[in-house]
Amino acid sequence: MDFFINNWYVMVAAIVVLAGGGYSVYIFIKKPSTEQLKSLKEWTLWAVTKAEKELGSGTGKLKLRYVYDMFITKFPWLRNAVSFEMVSMMVDDALEEMRTMLESNKAVKDFVNGFSEE
Repeated sequence: MDFFINNWYVMVAAIVVLAGGGYSVYIFIKKPSTEQLKSLKEWTLWAVTKAEKELGSGTGKLKLRYVYDMFITKFPWLRNAVSFEMVSMMVDDALEEMRTMLESNKAVKDFVNGFSEE
């Protein structure tokens, strides 16, 4: 009983974290399949852009692994449902979209490459 009294704050924090995670999963699962896929594609675009910013060009396999690791961390319940190959295909689609955005949007280009005063 002393353990619970001395560590009540740790248990409350754990309950809050678990409840928040559970609620996020519930919200995601409650969405229609097309909305889920759209959310995954948007997240993948963000992850690919972040990987490009962090690792730079010419590091394709490293960026793919970086995005996959972020995917598993962000969506652990999808680990068994979505294979590495499926994530790789989503990354390829996101890369095409990111390249288009880099060509047409200066703000995205500045974000990925760092701010430049042209």
